[in-house]
Amino acid sequence: MNKPSKPNKLFAEIKNLKEIILEMDRKVIVIFLSIAIIQTISWYYSSRRFFRTYLFDSVPENYDVYLAEYLYWFISDFFTLFILSLLIIKFVLKENLRDYGLIWGDYKTGIKIAVFFLAVMLPIIWIASSTDSFVQKYPHLHSIKESWWLFLIYESGMLIYMFAWEFIWRGFMLFGLKEKFGYYAVLIQMIPFVILHNGKPELETFGAIAGGIALGILALRTKSIYYCVAVHIGVMFFIDFISALRFRAGDYGIGINSLFNIIKEIF
Repeated sequence: MNKPSKPNKLFAEIKNLKEIILEMDRKVIVIFLSIAIIQTISWYYSSRRFFRTYLFDSVPENYDVYLAEYLYWFISDFFTLFILSLLIIKFVLKENLRDYGLIWGDYKTGIKIAVFFLAVMLPIIWIASSTDSFVQKYPHLHSIKESWWLFLIYESGMLIYMFAWEFIWRGFMLFGLKEKFGYYAVLIQMIPFVILHNGKPELETFGAIAGGIALGILALRTKSIYYCVAVHIGVMFFIDFISALRFRAGDYGIGINSLFNIIKEIF
């Protein structure tokens, strides 16, 4: 009996692969490929590194070039992570944006959980903000510790960035995959979330595992990303705010006297 020729065998393999692809869930394929493409665009074109390489010298001398660098990152990633994802949902998947967490959902539960989570995180941030690794890392833009005006501009940029960040993971990816994978989607979206924390302080990166899972559950429970945004930006705001107050007071202790000392800086 004659064996099939190599070209015929190759065509058979291609045909088999085509049949497998046609049987796969189109929506899942679109979401996974979109995430890969969007994240790659973000890494190469929406990053601070891109700004430093191609745009750094174009900033006028009377502007804070490092603030401009961060604002470029925040605004570019808003368009990359949020707007591109939104367009894919609307025009490729042809689905309702409300089904991806852009509703208030169960606001009573969402507000309670967000307030509780921030209340738990505040003492943790207070203690962590006294460590050398934390002081060296936060705020990312050190100049905002010296100017409340710069602080406000920076945090406003951070807000739109965090909104986009939460939407692509807890909105686009999580809600998009829930129909196929159920609550396993919480674990799926947690993985890239943690990977993108690499390079940050060790405890923060390990904490992102629990944080990614908790935020995923919160989004599914409330059917909304808004409370995830509130938690995430709340944590980042208090990290920067406490760090700025400690810098201004020159106090990095964790006792009650240190607390009162930095509170004076608010007034």
